[in-house]
Amino acid sequence: MENEKLFERPWGTYFNALEEPGFKIKKIVVKPNSRLSLQSHVHRSEHWVVVKGEALVTVADKEVKMTADQYIYIPQGSIHRLQNLGHEDLILVEVQLGNYLGEDDIKRYQDDYNRIPST
Repeated sequence: MENEKLFERPWGTYFNALEEPGFKIKKIVVKPNSRLSLQSHVHRSEHWVVVKGEALVTVADKEVKMTADQYIYIPQGSIHRLQNLGHEDLILVEVQLGNYLGEDDIKRYQDDYNRIPST
């Protein structure tokens, strides 16, 4: 359903906790040994706070291992990826800031689930 707040993806789930003009807050759960696509956003920046688990975060050409109580800023337009390195679910809170927060503001560069359109 369009109005539901919980969304399933091949890598796990996300829950839209709050959305108002200019910002959105999500709970993201990434399954063990899974990762999101290598991607960027034209219209938003993101702040990620790890709540549980062990993450490998890629931002531009840097990779950072993160655990609970650590956070990182993803600038608007930066190529980035989130990966679960652990054997349990990775849980994080994402705060998006920008003038457009739609799910179609994703440009994918690599994807484990064949979600990059052919050209």
